[in-house]
Amino acid sequence: MTTLTVSRQMGSHGFEASQLAADILGYRLVYRDLINIAARRAGAPEMALAAIDELGLLNLCPDPAVCQAYRDAVSQVMHEIAGFGNAIIIGRAGQVILNDRSDVIHVRIIAPLPLRVDRIANRHQISLDCARSRIEASDRCRQRYLQRFYQVRWNDPELYDLTINTARLTSAEAAALMVNCLKEFPLEPIHTHAANRENQSTPPLIAA
Repeated sequence: MTTLTVSRQMGSHGFEASQLAADILGYRLVYRDLINIAARRAGAPEMALAAIDELGLLNLCPDPAVCQAYRDAVSQVMHEIAGFGNAIIIGRAGQVILNDRSDVIHVRIIAPLPLRVDRIANRHQISLDCARSRIEASDRCRQRYLQRFYQVRWNDPELYDLTINTARLTSAEAAALMVNCLKEFPLEPIHTHAANRENQSTPPLIAA
């Protein structure tokens, strides 16, 4: 029972690689559904809060208490998912929240900026300048979020077990690296969660 967290740069094909890896492994891919569950637990409007998070504006949240409750709920849900295992969690500071767990692998997926700009421009049929602006805004938001709320640098190599540069790799090849890392990594399951897993017939994510 293992979990992977994935931190990815916009335009790095990180989401696509994670989807493929989840399909190969038969794992759940956890992304926006985690936001919705956490927002409900925090007692916040899930869609509004999800939209704020996607825009990287939580550091400008007008209600700090609600934002803190949301982050606490994200941490709680994420630990439940890791306890059950067999999941790939995209974003949400998973590389920090689950950093102390020996049954979790942390992956970072990157690519050179010019290539990311080209990919985003082609994907959304926008100009290169517009694509660059989107990417730079995304990078700033992610860096700022982790720095402000978790006091870490987004690109700190010590936060990750595996970093994949997709400059010369397809999404499928990047996914294969993630799968192979999972097979080879010397993981030590956390046995305190074994009883919980045995008593659960369904993943904890589906319950609010």
